[in-house]
Amino acid sequence: MNIVMVTNTFTPHVGGVARSIESFTAEYRRRGHRVLVVAPEFPGTPDREKDVFRIPAIQNFNGSDFSVALPVSGLLHDALRDFAPQIVHSHHPYLLGMTALRVARYYHLPLVFTHHTRYEEYTHYVPLDSPKLKRFVIELATRYCNLCDQVFAPSRGIETLLRQRGVSTPIAVVPTGVRVELFSRGDRAGFRRAMGLGQDTFLVGHVSRLAPEKNQRFLAEAVAAFLRDTPAARFLVVGQGPSEADIRAVFARQGLSDRLAFAGVLTPEHLADAYHAMDVFAFSSRSETQGMVITEAMAAGLPVVALEATGVEDVVRDRVNGRLLGEESVASFAAALAWVRDLPPERLAAMRRAARRTADAFSLAATADRALACYERLLSRTLPSRTEEDAAWERVLSLIRTQWEITRELAEAAGVALRSGEPQVATREGGGRSGPGSGEMLSGR
Repeated sequence: MNIVMVTNTFTPHVGGVARSIESFTAEYRRRGHRVLVVAPEFPGTPDREKDVFRIPAIQNFNGSDFSVALPVSGLLHDALRDFAPQIVHSHHPYLLGMTALRVARYYHLPLVFTHHTRYEEYTHYVPLDSPKLKRFVIELATRYCNLCDQVFAPSRGIETLLRQRGVSTPIAVVPTGVRVELFSRGDRAGFRRAMGLGQDTFLVGHVSRLAPEKNQRFLAEAVAAFLRDTPAARFLVVGQGPSEADIRAVFARQGLSDRLAFAGVLTPEHLADAYHAMDVFAFSSRSETQGMVITEAMAAGLPVVALEATGVEDVVRDRVNGRLLGEESVASFAAALAWVRDLPPERLAAMRRAARRTADAFSLAATADRALACYERLLSRTLPSRTEEDAAWERVLSLIRTQWEITRELAEAAGVALRSGEPQVATREGGGRSGPGSGEMLSGR
């Protein structure tokens, strides 16, 4: 298959969506499929990339580590024509997500969308953040789902949430798979030596993009409370982002700065070493759709202490492979870390085995099988080939219809968000794809 991945984030950006696309792309290519990734430019983008089309972008939008793609040039059309796509897979409902919709309509191809993100948790990056803006982004994502042919939900919880919000498009639960063979091995002693950590230190670990929506100020408070009662313990943070300053400030106030270690962003191989250097993995985000780092940690045999949240609850089983906490309390989180620390050796070994079994169920091979099967079902439903004249006419009509749909859906989503009271989630009626309008062929505007 020739698969086009369209995304607002991709390497070298660090984050779950970028890592998900990178993992699936590598697995598809390993199996002989062709994948073209359409993504914005980011600082540090390699000069030479195979089958990656970069869109010029505004960097560090509103103080974040995200890029905002500028309108798409006609060069993308040339790249797509040469690539001969069969499936378009969008990873965002806005910016380049609109381009993905136009590409799918123009080439008369199935459109798949992965709902990676609870977008309402990210509106703090936009000026004039408000409850109405949160409602708008929910409406926008819901309506985008209903313009697609297939939606992938990274977890059962997100599938349920999308149904509650009015998504009528078929939904398949397709988590991002874990490269179990990579994370099942690691150099625990070597990584600890390199980081200046004692071999007998009880090490609490965390891996993530460091950002406000990840709830890391709470995590820092909880881990610091645990460290105060465990003099031989330390906290290792892997990742980078604006919340690093918050974590450092919490530890400085507690007089624990010397027990906090930052490893920055690591290559996959060194990340595996970092997981194996840890004794327990701590995770407090409530904004996840899956929490891929949790399954990576479990592939390394780590018990996980996490707050109950969408996506997380699909993976963490309380007192089986970790601790799943319903209450966001510093005291209860610190107590859960202490519970893992105090496990008898045979009980800890059983928990590590359970963690590895959980990771096996989320292997990249298994999730890629699921995704490719969905692609194949969609391709089996495509329209039969037409004469070139008919195809050209259909392309022109699809451009007109698509621009009209986008304008209408944006306007209706904004209307729902701005109405007073607690609005119901509106769903499209009739499912029609026609109407007046105009626009550039593949522009992101």
